[in-house]
Amino acid sequence: MADKQRISYVPLDQMDDQMRAEMERCAREGTPRPESSAVRAHVPACFWFFARSWNDIFRQGVCDHQIKELCRVYISRTVQCEYCGNQRSVAAASAGLTEGKYDELLNFETSARYTDREKAALAYAEAIAWHLPTPDEFWDRMRAHFSEPELVELGCFIGLTFGQQSWLRMLNIGHHEVMAGTDASMAPGFETPEAMVNSLAADDYWAKH
Repeated sequence: MADKQRISYVPLDQMDDQMRAEMERCAREGTPRPESSAVRAHVPACFWFFARSWNDIFRQGVCDHQIKELCRVYISRTVQCEYCGNQRSVAAASAGLTEGKYDELLNFETSARYTDREKAALAYAEAIAWHLPTPDEFWDRMRAHFSEPELVELGCFIGLTFGQQSWLRMLNIGHHEVMAGTDASMAPGFETPEAMVNSLAADDYWAKH
C-alpha cells in the first residue's frame, strides 16, 4: 500500500491570478515543481515566501548557480527527500553541470568529479546538515573559495532547502500529480509517470542506497 499523502494540494481554481501565474511557471520551468507549491498555497504568505526566496537566492544571487544546485541535491540525498532529489535545475544543466556530478555527492570529498570550490561548498552543506564542528581550519577553507556575501547567500540557501526538504519528505507528495503533462526540471528517468515508476523500481535507484 502506498504511503498516504499528508497535506492536500490546493486546487488552481482556489488561487488568485498571481498564484496561478506562479504555478504555471512551476509547470513550465520547474524548480520547484507544482506539487510543493500547491501544498504551500494553503497559506499564501508561505507560498510567496518560498517562491520569492527561491528566485532571489537560488535562481538569482551572488554565488554561482551550479554550486547552489549541487548543494540542493546534496541536501536531498542527505535527508532522503525523493521529491526534491528527482528534480534538476535546467539552468545548471545549460551551464554545463552534468548528471555524473549528482552521482557521487555523498562521497564528494574523495571524488575526482568536483573542483576544490565545489568540494568546499558541499563541505559547508554537510556541516550545516550534520551539525559538524567548524574550527578555524574549516573557515580558512571556506574563505579560500568564497567571499563573505557568497558564504551568507550559500548558508541561507542551504538552510532554506534543508528545512523545506526535511519537511517535504514527510508529506508523501509525488511528481506528475499537479498540472501534469510537463517534464520541466525532472531528472533523467522521471520525465513521465511511466518512466518514473520504472526508475523508482530500479535496483540502482539512489534512495535505496
